[in-house]
Amino acid sequence: MPDPQRPGPAATGPGPCLVAERGPLSRAVSDALRSGDAPVYETASVSRADPWGEDLQLALYLLYELHYRGFDGVADALEWDPELLRLRAALEARFLDALRTELSDAPRTVEDAFAPLLVEPVDLSGSLSHHLETDGELWQLREYAALRSLYHLKEADPHAWVIPRLTGRAKAAMVAIEYDEFGAGHADRIHARLFADLMTDLGLDTSYGRYLEHAPAPLLATVNLMSLLGLHRALRGALVGHFACVEVTSSPGSRRLARAMRRCAAGAAAEHFYAEHVEADAVHEQVVRHEVIGGLLADEPALEADIAFGCAATVLTEDRLAHHIRQAWEQGRSALREPLPHTGG
Repeated sequence: MPDPQRPGPAATGPGPCLVAERGPLSRAVSDALRSGDAPVYETASVSRADPWGEDLQLALYLLYELHYRGFDGVADALEWDPELLRLRAALEARFLDALRTELSDAPRTVEDAFAPLLVEPVDLSGSLSHHLETDGELWQLREYAALRSLYHLKEADPHAWVIPRLTGRAKAAMVAIEYDEFGAGHADRIHARLFADLMTDLGLDTSYGRYLEHAPAPLLATVNLMSLLGLHRALRGALVGHFACVEVTSSPGSRRLARAMRRCAAGAAAEHFYAEHVEADAVHEQVVRHEVIGGLLADEPALEADIAFGCAATVLTEDRLAHHIRQAWEQGRSALREPLPHTGG
């Protein structure tokens, strides 16, 4: 029987549509969002779930999206529903435990965590951006963009949650970088807008969340990691580590992807998105390492291990995604759960 104290379904709204469930946990979340009732699931199903699997990662993604733009037809009040938050906490604990287990031997200092990232590898054979630069085809660029759209259409939003949790140098530097990410006062320069322009060049739908149904668990894990770290003040150091890792590694990869877009004649906007990141993120790298991390460590030196963890977790999830994509492409199949429709481009 519906609980009269719980919010019921909302009228149709501007958010993305819910997608088909991938198991009992994502089914419980989807049903609860559609009905406004409490999620129905077995507690043991959380501990049995694969923390890297489709079901748990989709369930987490759906719950996290309530803190961004929500979903079409889902009540805004469900963002803070206690039963959904209780389920989210259990799923987060499962995911965090898996991350910490995988990273049990990871560096514990900022210097050890970031040192390998500051040197361009001699062997780029395993690099996804290198593959796209040298051998990638247009259909692969379209798949890559469709997958990345789940983050890039809200680029920098998860990291903005850390701003009120910082002070002094760290806060000032973080705001300066985010100001650039959000277009420096110009709506047409917001990085999410630039990525939408890239998608238009590639013949993709620019609707927020449009390609969720196509996204496999390894992609969802990369986006969920940002939301997990951003929504918990206790993980603020790890979120800074994540942000710094992204900025440190962005410029070389963006340079390769800009060349890939040019080689495949993807379009001026497609090339511009990555060309913009080559220059901007080269500057951001220095600011985030010296001012954001440096300022945070000056204020809270006990967070160093958390910063290192955030960096290592970013590398881990990105490596898992790259492996998934490369394996699929090497086998001549789509890296998406279902291939994109052919546009004739």
